[in-house]
Amino acid sequence: MERRTLVLASLGLASAGTWGALQRDGTTAALRTHQRQDRALGTTVQLTVLHDSADRAQAAMADALAQVQAVDRLMSLYRADSQLAQLNRHGHVDAPDARLLQVLAQAQQLSALTDGAFDVTVQPLWQLYTQAQSRGTLPTPAQVAAVRRQVDWRALQLSPARVALQRPGMAVTLNGLAQGHAADLALQALRAHGVTQALLDTGEFAALGDKGGGQPWQVGVRHPRQGDTLAARLRLDGRALATSGDYETVFSTDRRHHHIFDPATGDSPPELASATVLAPTGLLADGLSTAFMITGPARALQLTTQLHGVDVLLIAKDGRRWHSPGLAALLG
Repeated sequence: MERRTLVLASLGLASAGTWGALQRDGTTAALRTHQRQDRALGTTVQLTVLHDSADRAQAAMADALAQVQAVDRLMSLYRADSQLAQLNRHGHVDAPDARLLQVLAQAQQLSALTDGAFDVTVQPLWQLYTQAQSRGTLPTPAQVAAVRRQVDWRALQLSPARVALQRPGMAVTLNGLAQGHAADLALQALRAHGVTQALLDTGEFAALGDKGGGQPWQVGVRHPRQGDTLAARLRLDGRALATSGDYETVFSTDRRHHHIFDPATGDSPPELASATVLAPTGLLADGLSTAFMITGPARALQLTTQLHGVDVLLIAKDGRRWHSPGLAALLG
């Protein structure tokens, strides 16, 4: 979390400020910076709001963070009482929460769009590699082949009455979607309170309005090989931003094997070090950043031409970069 705080501070996002806001009677009220943070979704969620009322800002932020906590309670792999944990433990969940269904339905759409490159049923591969790592090794090809038979997004059955895994040993992870979905719900809560200027960091970024004085919110994209160095600075334009990379959780020191799995091989994709996506929703940005890591640059750039409001920045393991045409105007 120190790295993230330093990146935000370096871009002027973590400092307090006062700005003038024109009121209906023609007077100017002082907009002040209000900040809160909470622990959820395996990270520290940070929220910055500009508002002329401290009480209203605090109430808005409390509701926004409550939405994030609700997603955590539903979709965390590390809470035994979450519906996701129940699904993996029992193979089904009856009367699933509508939010869980929404995220799983979006996952199915992403899987279809990417010809199965994105697949939330890769959790058994995570478990296999984690167990091997605890023994100081990697899984054998035979072990990977056996576990791959438990991975298939088409064997995840969805209905308002029941979510079910149709093969023994299957399990789901929503680590590639839950943070983005939480960001979407949090922004809805802020809007309901009349907040028009805010920045939310759930591990993915989403923003409302600007950061004051007509200046856009700006975030840093981490360099995948140089620690706290920024690979790029991007101005947020109302879309959500998510980054996936090969550096967060690794199973080999060369980062060849990491937490993102290609269902077609049972191993990590070999070409990209990171994928950063801007999309109309956090849910879509989150899912596509994972998917593009797996598809590689050619397919990722092709898909952005088919998806309204989606832009991408890709960085290869050897340092090469690609970005969609619409991203150029946002580079700081």
